[in-house]
Amino acid sequence: MGGDPGRDHPGAIPSARLPGGIRAFTAEGGGSRLDLTGAGLDGAWVTIRFRDAGSGGIARLLVTVLCEGRHGAVLQEEALGGDRFAWTGRLPEALRALVLSPLAPGRPFALVDVAIHRRGRLALVARAVLRAPRLTVRAVYWRALGLKVRGRGLLSAALGQRRGTGYAAWIRRFDTLTAPERARLRAEAAAWVDPPLISVLMPVHDPAPAVLEAALRSVRAQLSPHWELCVADDASTDPAIVRILAAHAAADSRIRVTRRAVNGHIARATNEALALARGAYVAFLDHDDVLAETALFHVGAAIRADPDLVLIYSDEDKIDGRGRRFEPHFKSGFDRELLYGQNYINHLAVVRTAAVRALGGLRPGFEGSQDHDLLLRLTQGLAPARVRHIPKVLYHWRAAGGSGTFSDRALAQAETARLRALAQVAAPFGARAERGPLGFNRLVRPLPHPAPRVSVIIPTRDRAELLGTVLRGLFGATDYPDIEVVVVDNDSREPATDALFASYAEEARLRILPVPGPFNFSDLSNRGAAAATGAVLLFLNNDVEIVEPGWLAEMVSLALDPSVGAVGAKLLYPDGTLQHGGIVLGIGGVAGHSHPGLPGEEPGYFARMVLTQEVSAVTGACLAVRAEAFARVGGFDAAHLAVAFNDVDLCLRLREAGYRNLWTPYARLVHHESKSRGPEDTPEKRTRFEAEMRVMQARWEPQLRADPYYNPNLSRTAAHFRL
Repeated sequence: MGGDPGRDHPGAIPSARLPGGIRAFTAEGGGSRLDLTGAGLDGAWVTIRFRDAGSGGIARLLVTVLCEGRHGAVLQEEALGGDRFAWTGRLPEALRALVLSPLAPGRPFALVDVAIHRRGRLALVARAVLRAPRLTVRAVYWRALGLKVRGRGLLSAALGQRRGTGYAAWIRRFDTLTAPERARLRAEAAAWVDPPLISVLMPVHDPAPAVLEAALRSVRAQLSPHWELCVADDASTDPAIVRILAAHAAADSRIRVTRRAVNGHIARATNEALALARGAYVAFLDHDDVLAETALFHVGAAIRADPDLVLIYSDEDKIDGRGRRFEPHFKSGFDRELLYGQNYINHLAVVRTAAVRALGGLRPGFEGSQDHDLLLRLTQGLAPARVRHIPKVLYHWRAAGGSGTFSDRALAQAETARLRALAQVAAPFGARAERGPLGFNRLVRPLPHPAPRVSVIIPTRDRAELLGTVLRGLFGATDYPDIEVVVVDNDSREPATDALFASYAEEARLRILPVPGPFNFSDLSNRGAAAATGAVLLFLNNDVEIVEPGWLAEMVSLALDPSVGAVGAKLLYPDGTLQHGGIVLGIGGVAGHSHPGLPGEEPGYFARMVLTQEVSAVTGACLAVRAEAFARVGGFDAAHLAVAFNDVDLCLRLREAGYRNLWTPYARLVHHESKSRGPEDTPEKRTRFEAEMRVMQARWEPQLRADPYYNPNLSRTAAHFRL
């Protein structure tokens, strides 16, 4: 790390500009500490600004407040564009220092231009009004009544709101290089010692000359010089194509062209380009698409940081004939399950050359899905640590005339090829490939014979009308052969509950487990798990309604995979909108549901809500897990997380133990959320909820700030998958 308040000097100790002068940071572990004792900032409203050189607006550090020798809250900084970040809010009364630490191991930050400025009340209110007018009005109202703490809390919440932005504005702020930035990247790449050579493979067959020119120019304009372009002309009939390729090869010795005598289609042409490759890695570029000028710089930097990588991929967007960029795809980190369903990796994909050759390259006969087929074969058994997602838009996919888009017939052929590719990958573990929604793949895992027993654990306190609905659904409308239901009864007293229990007295599959005392969801669930006899545990709220028979078989088929920890379902509100599509970390400070309020049949962001996928966590309202995995991580945390976030904590401990957590849209239920215990709307409940938030933040803050399945370019105000 290095720099001073105004200039970037690598290797120097960073400093900060404060209202009373300049103070230097001191090294602390892998980060830095800024001592603020005597700075007069205790309880002050401030804006903290800094630049993390080379970050590109993707957070790489945590800013933590140190109070009386203890770490306090982590400040949720806002990306301003380029490498600049800021946070506005009130510092605590007992302030001692700010500690800046890397968000993840192996991802150092380069801190420069740090400044802390005091903010006046009028400026704060004006800023808050622009972000959250209603919250700001409430803050001013309570402050006028003399309720300072409530007013401060509301004002802080208003200042923390982020407004959505359009893609054009995002490009201007986060994806437009200045001349000095461009020069810095060129110089940095030129200075690399033993840089990885990246061979760009381009199969060509009769594109419009203008789009081929644009594709070739985008390679030659790369800020990193460590590339070669291997072109295989697949017997193009337009003489202009031959002339264009020859001219570029003559102008740049890094471009080599081979020409096929007979058209063999994209797989054979790509393999001929692969035969020319001398680089340790190959990048795939279609003849009509465009690379961002930083593409091979960022790929090269990733490889230099981790030479063991086998697959690197980036975000992408589309580009039209006028050069207008649109429809960005801000992708998940590596998600094996999502890749079964769709080729979300797509462009830009860069693969270790030896790995591609070991697989025999692309397979003829899979045209239209040849890339998906390659990625499925490549990632089969590949450790996730050897895959790297670069959350930057490095590839522009042509969507215009002359780009050779597929006809309906070609799309059908591609779909058939995609299913065949998945079927071959799935066969070794007994699964099968089916056509899913919108033509995507669906991987169906078999249940063993006999199917394992599932213990359904339902904590409850009265509300017999809700519990009766879920019991009827389990015993009469669920197509699964071996169920036991453990109802963990927490001090039910109403006659209707007694009558419900009596009506099931002859049901051998139902057990009532009395657990008196204060409501503690984690403890009740753990007690139910201890009493269960099933190999699979299914934690289910008493306000869930079963609406289709195959939901449990789907969840169990996933939970039985030894690599899988928790499995969650698609939960809908009674009005048919989405309540739970998986949990995204960092939303609202800890976690929030994906795609909240989306109409239940809508596909969501790039079809995420109709495809099985990995997630960081799923809700405990309907959560399946193998009993041995649940026991291995110690169950729910009854001591510190009695009600809120216990499901998120469990899922994160499962991930820490090496398991994947999955969410499936093929298990669909209705959730009458919080009808049994009510909302968090009393002072006691709010106090408990805030304490549980602090537990989660202290325990999991780096994970909460960097959900691998939610792109860091997307808004964290809510998980709507918007900028």
